[in-house]
Amino acid sequence: MSDQQKVLVSGSAGFIGGYVVEELLERGYKVVGIDNYSKYGPVEKSYDKHPDYDFTEGDARDPLLMEKLLSDCDHFIAGAALIGGISYFHAYAYDLLAQNERIMASQCDAAIAAARNGRLKKVTYLSSSMVFESTEHWPSKEGDERKIPPPLSSYGFQKLAVEYFAKAAWDQYKLPYTIVRPFNCVGIGEGRALGDVEVSSGNVKLAMSHVVPDIVQKIVKGQDPLHILGEGNQVRHYTYGGDLAKGIVECMSQEAAHNQDFNISTPESTSVRELAEVIWRKIKGDAPLTIVSDEAYEYDVQKRVPDVQKAKDVLGFECTTTLDVMLDEVIPWVTQAVADGRL
Repeated sequence: MSDQQKVLVSGSAGFIGGYVVEELLERGYKVVGIDNYSKYGPVEKSYDKHPDYDFTEGDARDPLLMEKLLSDCDHFIAGAALIGGISYFHAYAYDLLAQNERIMASQCDAAIAAARNGRLKKVTYLSSSMVFESTEHWPSKEGDERKIPPPLSSYGFQKLAVEYFAKAAWDQYKLPYTIVRPFNCVGIGEGRALGDVEVSSGNVKLAMSHVVPDIVQKIVKGQDPLHILGEGNQVRHYTYGGDLAKGIVECMSQEAAHNQDFNISTPESTSVRELAEVIWRKIKGDAPLTIVSDEAYEYDVQKRVPDVQKAKDVLGFECTTTLDVMLDEVIPWVTQAVADGRL
């Protein structure tokens, strides 16, 4: 189509990035991806040879490269970040702050120039549910991040800084933005990250620290009793990667999202114990389940519960994929990855 819009996605080889690129291509956008493969190494994606997809292996911390890629783009989804599971928050406390700040500043510098000299309309920034890390009331509503104490983890603090970058670039340079806060993405395609620190959990060594694939691989590898972090009362909202991608693209494309922030999440709360029980039953049937508690991480937030009404009211968007459906996709994928020696 002659009026085909072009979108730059940074972190396009990442876990959420992959879902976002797929969604954009499906909707008829031209997509430019940039990633330095720092997390998983080179990964093959189903859309690598898609005629509307153009990939650059490069570093988002290079503002000149970013400006060049953005020069003829209509939209920019800024997803590049050093990111990992909860083990990352401790192993890479400084890098999560320093590297991600450099990425953010470079991306904003490039976007400000591209909006001034090119046709860039807006930046859609990926923040995180971790901005609500220090809350003591639930559900967390858009705006609460400014009223509660700042996050304790450097990761959560840096994600809050992303939101300040977005607002500051608007205040000074009138660079339009939308802020998206995904909650606990679940899906396929997440492998063992190159820099992950292996953590022992009972008789299984893990290098992901994302609860859904971790529990699946422990059960697949025969762990019994099943080890979980802490008491297992931690409450999360496990949101399907495909739903998150749809929500991110709605945030990018809708006029109503201009200079707004949105929690994008399933409305369904699940405790880690409940999650473990569901996964165990799907893999082991009626075999009795025994759970053992390992020492919890310092930043293992006990409760992350979003208010999702704003996305529904303003964008007409809801995440509808159930945990049951997600697990029926993820369990076979992780099982195969374990069999192939990738996990």
